[in-house]
Amino acid sequence: MNATFQRNRLHHGLSRLNLFWALSRTPHGLLDMTTPAFGALLWLGAFPPAEVVLLGALTTFAGYTSVYALNDVVDARADREKLERCGSGDCEHYLDAVLLRHPIAQGALSFAEGLAWAGAWAVVALLGAYALDPVCAVVFLAGCAFEILYCLLWKVSHLRVLVSGIVKTSGGVAAVFAVDPHPSALYVLLLFSCLFFWEIGGQNVPADWTDMEEDRRLHARTVPLRLGPGRAADVALFSSMLALTANFPLFLLAPVAKGFFFASVALAVGLLLLLFPVLRLRRHRDRFQAMALFNKASYYPPALLCVVVVSLCF
Repeated sequence: MNATFQRNRLHHGLSRLNLFWALSRTPHGLLDMTTPAFGALLWLGAFPPAEVVLLGALTTFAGYTSVYALNDVVDARADREKLERCGSGDCEHYLDAVLLRHPIAQGALSFAEGLAWAGAWAVVALLGAYALDPVCAVVFLAGCAFEILYCLLWKVSHLRVLVSGIVKTSGGVAAVFAVDPHPSALYVLLLFSCLFFWEIGGQNVPADWTDMEEDRRLHARTVPLRLGPGRAADVALFSSMLALTANFPLFLLAPVAKGFFFASVALAVGLLLLLFPVLRLRRHRDRFQAMALFNKASYYPPALLCVVVVSLCF
């Protein structure tokens, strides 16, 4: 294991700090961090005060950094077992493996270091969330609890995919309460639905598809293994369609100028980054297409944020 880590470290050229960024999957996390900004700006229909922006940015970064690290901390034993029995696999084109995948499992960081890193950022996120609105703090704690539950269900049930969807909605939903203590319940429901089904169809199912052979050897319970590739592709397709269906009225409900036009632009973005890649996965049913779907779908929230920012300039 140590020899493997040394080779990986030389290959990636990782510094000590970069190992912690790898633990938090920061390249992917930075893309996900646009989700709260998208949800908040779309509902507010304007840019919030500078102090809210700065505190919100710090809280968002701390929250996503801690939760992603928490995933690797809780999953350390399972990830180590996967590496020992199956190897690291071919992840050259996988967004989550841009730095070093699972640094605790590979022996690059100790469990205590990972736990300290996740805990420190969680404290920052909790304090920032509470300062923005106590509801945000509650949502953050719930997100952490569901993330732990998600990890523990790896060998228990493929329905953990639903838990993953809840985790991914927490940042966006909390951000809405950060800018408005009393948002529209319908808007929150639509935002939740959009992010929930995006996570299932564009992130969780293709991610589990990428690890399907390794998971099969370790008797994991995931959607691709439980339902088979064909039905898993159908789940990804149906979920992605529901995400796009929820996203369209989300823009119509929000106080943005030319709502129908920008809702149509957002729909076009979804077709390019979600629906078309899912259809290719459904047609070819291979690991490469699963990774391609995951990577492209990861840019869905940043793309939606760009649409919102442009809409606010009109």
